[in-house]
Amino acid sequence: MQLPPPPPDAQAHSAQLAALIHDDLRAAGGRLPFARFMERALYAPGLGYYMAGARKLGPGGDFVTAPELSPLFGQAVARQAAQVLAAPGCDAVLEIGAGTGALAAAMLEALERADQLPAHYLILELSPDLRARSRDTLAARVPHLLERVAWLNRLPPRFSGFIVGNEVLDAMPCTVITTRGGDVHEACVVAGEGGAFAWADGPASAAVAAAARALGLPPDGYRTELQLGARAFLRTLGGVLERGVALFIDYGFPAREYYHPQRNEGTLMCHYRHRAHDDPFILVGLQDITTHVDFSAMAAAATAGGLALAGYASQAQFLINCGITDLLARTPADDARAYAPLAAGVQKLLAPSEMGELFKAIAFTRAWPEPLAGFVRGDRCGALVRDGLDAGQLPAD
Repeated sequence: MQLPPPPPDAQAHSAQLAALIHDDLRAAGGRLPFARFMERALYAPGLGYYMAGARKLGPGGDFVTAPELSPLFGQAVARQAAQVLAAPGCDAVLEIGAGTGALAAAMLEALERADQLPAHYLILELSPDLRARSRDTLAARVPHLLERVAWLNRLPPRFSGFIVGNEVLDAMPCTVITTRGGDVHEACVVAGEGGAFAWADGPASAAVAAAARALGLPPDGYRTELQLGARAFLRTLGGVLERGVALFIDYGFPAREYYHPQRNEGTLMCHYRHRAHDDPFILVGLQDITTHVDFSAMAAAATAGGLALAGYASQAQFLINCGITDLLARTPADDARAYAPLAAGVQKLLAPSEMGELFKAIAFTRAWPEPLAGFVRGDRCGALVRDGLDAGQLPAD
């Protein structure tokens, strides 16, 4: 695929990050696990994709997420949040990775209209650039509510209330594995020609090899990912959430679909200027690197951390359960100027050929006694339970 060339300042930025990773390579003896490369490419202080100042989200960035696509997405999620906030002692929201702040703004607007504002809206955001953008968004849309908002550098030690993360798990560094001759290898990064990077196989640890074998992968020519970072995060979250609900929305599959024999090249993808491709070694620091999410593994990790799996559904079903079509109907259809863009956004959020089926919503709870509004119909937890034994054998870190 032909990608638009970055401007000179962006090229210089990318070269600086590439030089840093080459320093890491030399210090490591010439070979880095791909998870370490991905971590540096995305999160190296001041240089990584999410840690530097280039515009990432929205029409002028590299991709558009659901909160930027339609304010009705955030309003629908707010209905699930409202159920949690109504419970005694659950008076706070914690958003993981708020991006531009579009989801936070839409939720706060909707919760204010419903007279169910949280006492605190906490945002865990590592990116200085996205912190600034989310603060600007909230200052423009809900300036009178800014005093309720606080930005965090790490998870709080304890939390009760509603946790939400949209397209967070897919951007956590992953381990890439390949099979050859019945053996499992961990894909690594080495120095290529002319200062480039290249793939190379390295030895897999005993834990990674065991995890791969538990999945029953084809013995030859199969490449895929294990999201060990995301699993470790969810296990940690299990020690943080004292009472309430944690909701994550992302794209992916249960294990039986994720590791299907025909998906033999994995799901690793890169996004640059609204173009998707599969080469993580170009445009280092200028492009997003993601994988689809293995929701069976996420369920196993969260339950190992002490949480309960409380819901798993397609994004379309979750949003419909939360009343997104009712929210759309509040705008008269004959008001074309207002209705048409809202309807187009909802179409993309719900259509199986767009985001409706590929994206899933998964919820975990602790000390929570009642069914969740977003999963009253169309719940697919059974698909994850059937995969639970295999997924549970994946290491957490």
